[in-house]
Amino acid sequence: MKIVVLSTSSNIYSTRRLVEAGRERGHQVEVVDHLKCNLITENQNPHILYMGRSLDDADAVIPRIGASVTFYGAAVIRQFEMRDIFTAVPSQALMRSRDKLRCLQILAKAGLGVPKSVFTNYSRDVNEVIKAVGGVPLVVKLLEGTQGLGVVLAENKKVATSLIEAFYGLKARIIVQEFIAEAHGSDIRVLVVDGRVVGAMIRQAPEGEFRSNLHRGGYAKLVELTQEEEATAIKAAQHMELGVAGVDLLRSNRGPLIIEVNSSPGLEGIETATGKNIAGKIIEYLENQTKS
Repeated sequence: MKIVVLSTSSNIYSTRRLVEAGRERGHQVEVVDHLKCNLITENQNPHILYMGRSLDDADAVIPRIGASVTFYGAAVIRQFEMRDIFTAVPSQALMRSRDKLRCLQILAKAGLGVPKSVFTNYSRDVNEVIKAVGGVPLVVKLLEGTQGLGVVLAENKKVATSLIEAFYGLKARIIVQEFIAEAHGSDIRVLVVDGRVVGAMIRQAPEGEFRSNLHRGGYAKLVELTQEEEATAIKAAQHMELGVAGVDLLRSNRGPLIIEVNSSPGLEGIETATGKNIAGKIIEYLENQTKS
């Protein structure tokens, strides 16, 4: 099987591991920088040119699309889809996962637990927004923030009001969300591949920080999921239509709450914490989906 990994660099840990895992299983694996792809759309012959040659002979694609280039990355994935080439992350699923509000709407409709959240068209009634999430402390999130960037904790009403008004003044799209104090600055990252949990770790924020992202200085360790947490993660990936997903959960007094579903989850932290070959599980998923 010929596998194309869409990534801007072959030196990124996740990309490197996917290449290694694919070649270990006897596949031809190529890293393609999606930002350097030219998409040719013509009657009956949509194709992709990369470095002067066509990529139409690929059997499967693993997208590793950065948040800042979601639009173009999704366009590249769609071009592969138009050629009936299997992709581990469908273009529409990528777009939905990158829209935090749309993701929450899908999960809430499916009956899955999410933190109480408010999104408005720059409402002047900030007090009503604060009241709707149960008061302070509360969390303010940029709709397109990643790796903990654009996520701020407002511990009192004065700070919350100033923060929300400042974002509104900048015409920045934000979600105001309840703060889950009982999570104690930790969350759980669950890796779901092909409808099964293949790894899970708990991430703890450093002292004085509430964001547990490893890029923000948090640390991770192996965690044993409850049956409810495992079922929630699997259902979240299914409803987001993602064959490969990183589902982030908070442990709350009312059960697991989903804060994000990541369509390009990093592999370094979870492979280190669990000692599992997660990249290999992703390659197995491609094999199962492309069997003739």
